[in-house]
Amino acid sequence: MSDDADHIAERKMQFLFALRSRGVTDKAVLTAMEKVDRGPFIRGYFTDRAYEDMPLPIACGQTISQPSVVGLMTQALKVSNRDKVLEVGTGSGYQAAILSQLARRVYTVDRHKRLVTDASEIFRALDLTNITAITADGSFGLPDQAPFDRIIVTAAAEDPPGPLLAQLKIGGIMVVPVGQSDAVQHLIRVTRSETGFEYDELRPVRFVPLVEGLGRDG
Repeated sequence: MSDDADHIAERKMQFLFALRSRGVTDKAVLTAMEKVDRGPFIRGYFTDRAYEDMPLPIACGQTISQPSVVGLMTQALKVSNRDKVLEVGTGSGYQAAILSQLARRVYTVDRHKRLVTDASEIFRALDLTNITAITADGSFGLPDQAPFDRIIVTAAAEDPPGPLLAQLKIGGIMVVPVGQSDAVQHLIRVTRSETGFEYDELRPVRFVPLVEGLGRDG
């Protein structure tokens, strides 16, 4: 093995250790995160920081979440291989790629056409055939494909969006950051039952705000 390959292998091992040390303990999630290289989802100046546990800027003024937060959100979602998942906020595509290893089908939407185009190219390159990426206003979900077994929102809303709650199957789970963008946000897990919705507060987080409408490039 070359020095470069040794270096990459060591960084990946440190990457997985960092995930475990921050509470990502689900074996299936860790396996998915080991399999999906974060590198292709980061371009330009920050490519050499792909294996660090930190958020990084991407196009359209958005960010790619830090891996431990991706892992914790995925873990909280409790995805099975029979599930149809909706992701609101494609961003770099990294979260959808992780979900594709765990779910039957992943639909991911973003208001920025450029992000959807870039992510779709990576999905094709990685042969991730169970992801459908769509340019749309994610705050309204995807009524045509509803209901969903799992919904994950990667932007902060003041409250869990009503249209998304309505598109969640009974027994389904949604994970969403809630709070104003300039204040402390909390990651919330919503479980839909026959009688309504149960809410669990998981941890403080910080995400870009969930914005209605399409981006200027969309």
